[in-house]
Amino acid sequence: MPDADTVTTDSPASAVATRVRRRPALSPSRASDFKQCPLLYRFRAVDRLPEVPTKAQLRGTLVHSVLERLFALPAAERVPAQARELLGPAWADLSTDRPEWTELFDGGKPEEHADWLRSAEKLLDAYFELEDPRRLEPEACELHVEIELGSGVLLRGYIDRLDVAPTGEIRVVDYKTGAAPREIGEAKAMFQMKFYAVVLWRLRGIVPRQLKLMYLTDGQSLAYTPDEAELLRFERTLEAIWQAILKAGKTGDFRANKSKLCNWCDHQAHCPEYGGTPPAYPGWPEPDAGDETPLDRAD
Repeated sequence: MPDADTVTTDSPASAVATRVRRRPALSPSRASDFKQCPLLYRFRAVDRLPEVPTKAQLRGTLVHSVLERLFALPAAERVPAQARELLGPAWADLSTDRPEWTELFDGGKPEEHADWLRSAEKLLDAYFELEDPRRLEPEACELHVEIELGSGVLLRGYIDRLDVAPTGEIRVVDYKTGAAPREIGEAKAMFQMKFYAVVLWRLRGIVPRQLKLMYLTDGQSLAYTPDEAELLRFERTLEAIWQAILKAGKTGDFRANKSKLCNWCDHQAHCPEYGGTPPAYPGWPEPDAGDETPLDRAD
């Protein structure tokens, strides 16, 4: 996860390449990490400890990629059979970009990989039961959004799909390849959606008409309509989270917060709650904490 980009500027004499450090930003995944467990945020955004993805996470990433490609096709071609045809090319591209992902299937039986692809097909079939993409023309898919709030906090993230009606109303759509969650999971998912709603509100001056979550495992949808007062309160919550992150960053005091979610954490070996020891704190490195991986966006 680079924290600097190379920017080239042309001058009459020559082109000058300058490395510009990207400003640290807050993303929905990293904000959620800090709310859940400040030490988890540190492990991911500061220490950047490696994590091994699960096959379910990879499947979610693959399905997201296929749906993005599906909406790039002419409307009449957005049918289930075409979506299935896109699975192979999408996985080939993803595994080329991230060859380490294929290691999850190394040593396994060929039929295991085939079963995994078929499970992705089932999720795509479930998507078509929820809506007909031939009737939709999204403004954007996998849309990168970024805005600096008046307080100076920089928000950054990726929206699965943005629908804009002829009347100008906005709908934010997020695909979830798991089942519809219980209370804790639903709150986490809605936190992400409200994050995007704040960004779009500040970018466009319009409160999204609808935030829609589509759960493909059990074919359920969850829709929510925010209002301006609610987004203003949520914006203040994001500002408070960022200030807490900066305070912890200066001191290195990222506390562990033990919960049921620890059962799915990759970092128990480094966590004091499980008898582990965190790595030596490297200092606040101005991490580009706004960048989310494809795995983050497919949860």
